[in-house]
Order: sequence, then C-alpha cells, then structure tokens
Amino acid sequence: MKPSDPYAVTDKLDDTLLQVIVTRLETRGKHPLFDGMLRDYLGAMEIDMAKSVLDLGCGTGVAARAIARRPRFAGRVLGIDLSEALARAASKLAEDEGLGDRTEFRAGDSRKLELADGSFDALVAHTLLSHVDDPILVLKEAARLVRPGGMIGVFDGDYASMTFGHADPAKGQAYDNAVVSGVVTSPRVMRQMPRLVEAAELQLVATFPYILAEVGKADFWAPAIESFRRLLPKAGVMTDEEANAWAEGLQNDSANGVFFGASNYYGYVIRRP
Repeated sequence: MKPSDPYAVTDKLDDTLLQVIVTRLETRGKHPLFDGMLRDYLGAMEIDMAKSVLDLGCGTGVAARAIARRPRFAGRVLGIDLSEALARAASKLAEDEGLGDRTEFRAGDSRKLELADGSFDALVAHTLLSHVDDPILVLKEAARLVRPGGMIGVFDGDYASMTFGHADPAKGQAYDNAVVSGVVTSPRVMRQMPRLVEAAELQLVATFPYILAEVGKADFWAPAIESFRRLLPKAGVMTDEEANAWAEGLQNDSANGVFFGASNYYGYVIRRP
C-alpha cells in the first residue's frame, strides 16, 4: 500500500491527529531557528510594502501571523488551508494574539482557488509544496493570483536529506526512508524549484539555503520525533510498536549525548514578471 502523508490529507484526519499536527506546526513555528528562516525570506520579499498577502496552505497560520505582527506591515493576510479545522484553529490563534483585524482564514484547495487573477501583492507557500503531489499546479496558481511584479515566497524542507543517527547505519537508513515516505509527499521538490519557477514563467530573485542539524542533544528535532511517533502509523509505514521503538531510541540518544538529526531547508523568493 502506498504511504499516505497525513499533512496532505488534513481535511480527512480525526481530531486526535489534527491536534498532533496543530501542536507540531505551532512548536516548530516558534523555534528560533525556524522563525529566523521565515523572517529571512519575508524580508527579501519586502513584505512590509504589501497591502494584500495570501498564505497558501496556511496550516495554523504561522506565516500569516508572522507577517501580520510585523510593526511596519499595514496590510491584510488571507490564509487558505485544505482543512477547515486548521483554518478555524488559525483564526482562533490570530484572534488570541490580537491579529484578527489583519488576518482572515478559509478552507480551500491551493491548486485551484476561486479568487480573481492578480488579487494579491504577495503570496507565501510556507512548508506547503512538500505535501502536494503536483507542486507545479500550486506554483502556477500562485503566479495567477499575484499581480504583475508581485512577490512569491516558497519555503520548505529538502526532506530527501532528512536523516537521523542510529547505532546500526543500515537500520538507520531504513528508518529514514520510512519517515520520509510517511510524512512527506514530494521530498525532493526544493531541488526542482529552479525548473518549476521557469515552467511557471516566473523569475527567481533570491535563495536562502540552510542546514538544520543537531548533534549530541535534540532540541528542534525533539517535538518532530514525538509527532512522527503518532503520524507514521497513520501513514502506514510503521506499526505503533515500530514507531515507538524508533522514537524512544532517538530520545535515549539525546539523553546520552549521541543524538544526530539533520535536514536541509530552502527559501525561494520569486517575482511574477
């Protein structure tokens, strides 16, 4: 059976797994390293000058809220996610932060939206493309929705590079393969971005490459591992017993100072001609 990336079917998940994803997205978004990568490409987009911004695949609204809380940003952000439940969660989180007047969240399919051409000054797709099987459709839809001269920010993991240490290297590789196939739909999409940008008739403006690696002790990766423990059985790549053993092994590695976890991430800043 083909693995099913839970992040690609958030409109079909039960409340328990949705809460796992909400917790994961919010914890990851608050981590200083991840927040720094977001701020890098938002700055390069000159997002403060935009009056209207679309956050595609907004999840819990991490990127939308980051834009809305910028002191010099005076526009509005519309966030759209496949899951109506995540859109509601994003709306509540924005309201709780006092950002309700600058944000709006709706459910919708990022590959085809009933929005007018050129409706937005800027658009972000923050950790979306790795969870769709046809990223070119999303990028072409992004190109349609921003005005001529408008900016598009795409950020995601190069999850084909995601790896965790293990006492047995062969077993570690097998675990890596299972994890990637279980929680990512398009693990190599960030390597394809230059070609996708050209195919969508867009212009590449800037790139931001990162290696997010932790050696010895898990910090950023610790909550990711805990979420994977819950999501990998749902994806069909591990049993509950296997996922628990994998996660507990990495937690023990961290406690003993021998942890290793890493993945590449990339930010792309793109312009519609």
